[in-house]
Amino acid sequence: MDNDVAGLGNALVDALVRVEDDDVLTALALTKGQMHPVDHGRWSEIYAHLEERGIELHPGGSCANTITALALMGARSVFCGQVGDDEMGRVYATRLASACGGHALHVTTQRNTGKCLSIVTPDAERTMLTDLGAAVELPHVGDFAETIRGSRLLYVTGYLLLGGPMVAATWEAMDVARAAGVPIALDVADPFVVGIVKDALWKVLREYASMAFLNAEEAVALTGLDPEQALDTVSETVDLTVVKLGAKGSLIRHQGQTIRIAPHLVDAVDTTGAGDAYAAGFLYGWLHEWPLGHAGDLGSRVASHTVRQMGAVCRDVPVLQDCIAAADPRSPA
Repeated sequence: MDNDVAGLGNALVDALVRVEDDDVLTALALTKGQMHPVDHGRWSEIYAHLEERGIELHPGGSCANTITALALMGARSVFCGQVGDDEMGRVYATRLASACGGHALHVTTQRNTGKCLSIVTPDAERTMLTDLGAAVELPHVGDFAETIRGSRLLYVTGYLLLGGPMVAATWEAMDVARAAGVPIALDVADPFVVGIVKDALWKVLREYASMAFLNAEEAVALTGLDPEQALDTVSETVDLTVVKLGAKGSLIRHQGQTIRIAPHLVDAVDTTGAGDAYAAGFLYGWLHEWPLGHAGDLGSRVASHTVRQMGAVCRDVPVLQDCIAAADPRSPA
């Protein structure tokens, strides 16, 4: 195989900025803690207003976060999405390539690059403005089909099924993987995604996926059951199910066995991306054929280091290597 993981996702530039108090949000007519869908013009207006405070830019989107973390841990992972032919798109491509050694991005002249501006107040609450832009307009996977065929896993998220041409591209990618015998992992993504495309998610679980990641809220939304009962239900359709329970750890179900993973509790600075980080750590262990308890422990460790910092990806490679060493089943107890 040429790659460990091929990821298809919505390519969104993560723009992170700290503000001194809630007055900034009030002045911008933003509701604290909410995600505000906006167009390119409104997004650019607020970005310009906050730019002097210093804004961090990173390649983001849930799938890209997981693929980037995997690459930083040493896995051969490649991300496909779509950006615009603009400065934000060039920033995205350059920084993704720096972390992953390359990319499979499509570029369009028809839409601006998608982006999410996260305004972080001193209490670590995030208020977000999202312009999906080109991210959801990918019409097909193109040459990425060969990348999928040459990978050990295809990783997708529920966000891809929300609308736009990307929906068709997602089914195409999963059809390619299924025909080639490449396993598919689905991260359900968010309770609001379940509320909109529950039937499509169940179709993926029943007909395509061999691995599923959910958090507690997503598990309840998908099944109407508590997380442990949801684990039973989802496990009837996929070979391997992971339910993330935040500060309570996680549950893994495989071949009728349930494994409980303890959390690694820290003082959280920014919890965004914790689930993406967990998936990256878990998949690293899975790729190396670790016992699933060790893979889950690595997921928990990587997630804990991610929430201790600003940004959805822990980019400190020595820290990630320490996490791997601590979770590795071959390490001394």
